[in-house]
Amino acid sequence: MKKLELFRDILPLAILAGICISIGCVVNLRVGGVAGAVLFAFGLTTVVYYGLKLYTGTAGFIRRQGDWSMLVMVLIGNIIGCLLTAWLIAYAQPDCIEPASKILAGRLTKGPLACFLLAIGCGFIMTTAVEFARKGKMLPLVFGVPVFILCGFAHSIADAFYFLVSPAEQVLQTEVLIVYLSEVLGNFVGCNLYRWTLFFSHTA
Repeated sequence: MKKLELFRDILPLAILAGICISIGCVVNLRVGGVAGAVLFAFGLTTVVYYGLKLYTGTAGFIRRQGDWSMLVMVLIGNIIGCLLTAWLIAYAQPDCIEPASKILAGRLTKGPLACFLLAIGCGFIMTTAVEFARKGKMLPLVFGVPVFILCGFAHSIADAFYFLVSPAEQVLQTEVLIVYLSEVLGNFVGCNLYRWTLFFSHTA
């Protein structure tokens, strides 16, 4: 896919997907618990319904689409959407800053390896849920979101919002970038876990 087409066709859908996931993050921060985790599902169901581009909904199917630059553009667009929403929420709903900051602190305490492993679980759940949704079965999509949240798994796009809405002095650390990149990689592994397992089982 050409660069111009990426900007024109993919980036706007990716930015809007980041905004949708950020809305789910906001309700999760404000409500919390099981209710917040369930209501978060609105973000992902909106992404699927409108056919938006989300990193964790794209990474598991990238070989079929055959365009790695598209996946990078999706990730960048998602982060831009999270950033725009984080600026708005930090100003209009400052009560979200403290719980988001606690999530970031928790990720830093766990460290890159633990966050990588937790992100694998999230990626596996998200690709499974999206695969069901593509076949018209939305219930796994609704259940998949609260499952990964209540398990404590790491979603790189949700965490992009949580990190960006946190105080700047907390975010602007090298450790934050390392942890975040480990989540991005972990999500990618989790998104492709089933497909890779299937491939190796067929070649064995």
